[in-house]
Amino acid sequence: TLGIVGESGCGKSVTSSSIMRLLPKNGHIVEGSILFEGKDIVKLSQKEMLQIRGNDISMIFQDPMSSLNPVFTIGYQIMEGLRIHLGLKKREAWVRAVELLARVGMKEPELVMKSYPHTLSGGMRQRAIIAMALACNPKLLIADEPTTALDVSVQAQIMELLKRLQKESRMAVLLITHDMGVVSHMADRVLVMYAGQIVEEAEAEELFRHPSHPYTRALLSAIPTTGDSEDRKLSSIPGMVPENYDTISGCRFADRCPYARQECHQRIGLREISKEHTVRCILQL
Repeated sequence: TLGIVGESGCGKSVTSSSIMRLLPKNGHIVEGSILFEGKDIVKLSQKEMLQIRGNDISMIFQDPMSSLNPVFTIGYQIMEGLRIHLGLKKREAWVRAVELLARVGMKEPELVMKSYPHTLSGGMRQRAIIAMALACNPKLLIADEPTTALDVSVQAQIMELLKRLQKESRMAVLLITHDMGVVSHMADRVLVMYAGQIVEEAEAEELFRHPSHPYTRALLSAIPTTGDSEDRKLSSIPGMVPENYDTISGCRFADRCPYARQECHQRIGLREISKEHTVRCILQL
């Protein structure tokens, strides 16, 4: 599991949409490559992407309500992918869809199959989306803020469900979130994004033990813990993520960084500070 973390506006969701080739009409991939099993997804035709999207690579989107078509039943929407990618007949697809809903912990799956999205709770809708994403046994599951719109108790259930299903299916997971607690629980490796750039990358345990970019440290210091004293004030990061960050020549976090100096406004690349731990910062924190 690879976790991508950062504030809203840092480019996490755009990254996932780029991988799926689902960017809006006003966005396009300018340069670079997206390699999946040796193939560059950027160079594939839309027809070739249709074979990969929902089959080899699936995605769970942020909002479980807007991710489902309100005029089709849950069963129809799960069966659609099964019939297109696996070539199942209608009855076979129905049986498989019922099994998938049961697998994600849905009670009375046959009743849910006949239900419309608006009749289900947020947690049930998200379970249905997970069932849909896992229908064709994908090799990679992209989970973009999969618990954002859910209650805290339901969030924990969904994350535990994803962890169990990943173990059973042996699939890779790209987990996109702004919740460092979720990352510490779920991810093996972490990418910290800020303003469209990776600013730090490391194994999860290493990142939490030795955060080396000021932005990573700021994110971690904003997390409340059970050991906090009653008068402890949570820290916050002043300012906002810049909107037009392509014009910034140096460190994109410099204007918000308490350690910023003159040389931070020069071009800064990723540097290795230990084995498999890189950081985009000139400071030795």
